[in-house]
Amino acid sequence: MTTRTHPARPAPWPEEPDELLDVTDPLPSDSPATPDDEALRRRLDAAVDAVDAPDVVFALSRHGRRTLRTGGTAPPPPVPRHQLRYELGSASKTFTGLLLAHLTRTGALSAGLPAAALLDPAGRSDGDPVTLAHLITHTAGLPALPADFFVRGLPVWHTNPYARYPAERVVDAFLRHRPRHRPGTRWHYSNFGVAVLGHALAAATGTPWDALLTGQVLRPLGLGGTALGPGGPDTDATGHRKDGTTPVPPLAVGGFQAAGAVRADPHDLLTFLEAHLDPSGRPLADALRAVRRPVLRRGIGHRHVHTVAWFQHPTEHGPMYFHGGATLGQQAFLGFRPATGTALAALCTRRFRARDTFVATAYALLAEL
Repeated sequence: MTTRTHPARPAPWPEEPDELLDVTDPLPSDSPATPDDEALRRRLDAAVDAVDAPDVVFALSRHGRRTLRTGGTAPPPPVPRHQLRYELGSASKTFTGLLLAHLTRTGALSAGLPAAALLDPAGRSDGDPVTLAHLITHTAGLPALPADFFVRGLPVWHTNPYARYPAERVVDAFLRHRPRHRPGTRWHYSNFGVAVLGHALAAATGTPWDALLTGQVLRPLGLGGTALGPGGPDTDATGHRKDGTTPVPPLAVGGFQAAGAVRADPHDLLTFLEAHLDPSGRPLADALRAVRRPVLRRGIGHRHVHTVAWFQHPTEHGPMYFHGGATLGQQAFLGFRPATGTALAALCTRRFRARDTFVATAYALLAEL
């Protein structure tokens, strides 16, 4: 995602304010495939073929009917691709945004709480404090990463730079940072800010991050195939560098858990997205509705719309919500369109260069369906 800075106009915060086909079909199991089913499979196969990566998964849900297609340039792994967990990178922020919305909707905390007061109760207070809402909407005035992140991560830049920046350094860097702009007035995409948010939420609730997200989001939504740390070759996909052949080690996020720690299999991701499509009667229903509401507009003509968890773009048939993510060796794209009952989780095991066929292919597919 871009890290350019733009004027921001916050809107009201919603707290008050080739190898596999797998279809989960709510119709009788002997229902024959329709021409529409075949056309959809061909479109998904074309999307898989367009992505030049060792492993590719496109998982689609339309009105509760799931279709998964997989492929890739590498031989099929011992564990089928659709059963593996994939690193979501920045798409993890959609889980963090949902958690914050849930905590605010249930009254556990307010999004207007100053983060520094939660992380350092004895510290000095600022006249314009950075709040939890600022952190999740990338308007806290923080850079993409702490100033000393690059120096500390340089020795392992091509393997695991985040691992050299633990939680205490993230918190200390935030408490020492002095924003150049008043919080809430500029948008600047920040892994740093969302990482700080995770530590602030843990401090506010007295619960470690892993336990907090698991207990408040993953378990209630039934996401048993989702994890917050590496597993092993029997559970996790192996990422690759930009050449598409050199494997990279599993991501270690250090103190950036809330910004990029989530790993999930395609079925869990569809469950997560389907909950956003139709929150009615589901756990976290109020929060799922809240994260669909715009809270910030930015850019020329305020055309760029954000919720607390998603980027939102207009389409002919209502808004499309999406978020991408990348680690050193994998990429993910999550999106959904409530008006058409469509959700897409796209995953691959390669880190692409600037011209990103993966994101372009996934975005176009979701926008068309």
